[in-house]
Parts: sequence; C-alpha cells; structure tokens
Amino acid sequence: MGCMGSKQKLSKEDLEFLKAHTRYDEATIKEWYKGFRQDCPNGKLTPVKFVDMYKMFFPSGNAEEFCDHVFRTFDMDKNGYIDFKEFLLAIDVTSAGTPEEKLRWAFSMYDVDGNGVIDLQEMTKIVQAIYDMLGTSSPSKPQDSAEERAKTIFARMDENGDNQLTQEEFLKGCLQDEELSKMLNPTAS
Repeated sequence: MGCMGSKQKLSKEDLEFLKAHTRYDEATIKEWYKGFRQDCPNGKLTPVKFVDMYKMFFPSGNAEEFCDHVFRTFDMDKNGYIDFKEFLLAIDVTSAGTPEEKLRWAFSMYDVDGNGVIDLQEMTKIVQAIYDMLGTSSPSKPQDSAEERAKTIFARMDENGDNQLTQEEFLKGCLQDEELSKMLNPTAS
C-alpha cells in the first residue's frame, strides 16, 4: 500500500504550524501523528489506503468514487498523497470546523475542475458518488436519483440562473437549508 519507511518525529515547525492552524493542542496533534504514522509509516497516505479506510465507515456502499473527490480536496499540493499536515488540516475542518468552514471545504470538493464554480455536471458527479458510497440498503439514501437530486439542489441554489454556482451561492443555499447542507457535506458530523 506504499506505507513503509522510517520512524520520523513531527518537526517542531510542523507542530507549530498545526497548533496555529487547527483547533488542536500539542498533545492532541502528537496523538494524531502517532496514529497516522502507524497507518502510514512513510508519512504518505496513498489513494488506495485512503479508500480502504473509508470502506470501514461505509461497508455496504462503493466509496471509491467519493474517496477520489475527498482525496483530491485533501491533497492540497496535488502531489498524489496526503501528508500529515494536509491530513490534520482536513480532519480539523471536516470534524471541528464551523458550518461555513465545512461548506467552503465541500465547495472545493464539488468544484471538480477547480475553476471556482460548480456546474450541474460536477454537482451530479458528486451526488452520484455520495449515493454510491451510502449503498442501496442505507436508510439515509434519498429515494430520488442522483441526477434528479442534483438538478433540484442546483435549481434551488443558482440564484442568477447562469447555470453555475459560485462559492457564495453554494454557501447561502446550504446555510439556509439544513437538510441540503447535510446531504452535500457527508463528511461533516
């Protein structure tokens, strides 16, 4: 799985960066680091290992497509793996972030091509990945198709009718509709 290598300590500079940019204290960061290094001794979380981890949380569904999108969003420097800093920054936002921070993160996941807006095709792609991840037997999976759901969501959010969602339209639409917010950000707790 590409997780072999040396026992490395968290650098003082990475520790200080994470203390400044997450809601975690030094002891918590060190604890997370210990766990991360156990799972990935070389300090690199690969896409394959990432999918394996997600499958534990969604055993009845197909998490791979969704994981591709989450991985792309976590891999901030686009080098093909997630290092500990990227990992902890993402965990912080997705678990301890404010609703707005979580939605900004979700927006970057939906913006598949990275052009700063979400189109209907991108929305459909992610909604389908969420449906696949939930699996057919999940009680939380909606009854409508991914395409229908994406069109409904999109129409509700696209205030100016230009067939693309800006980050502001996305945030406003989600913050005004709790069900929509939960659906569009399945990593949030």
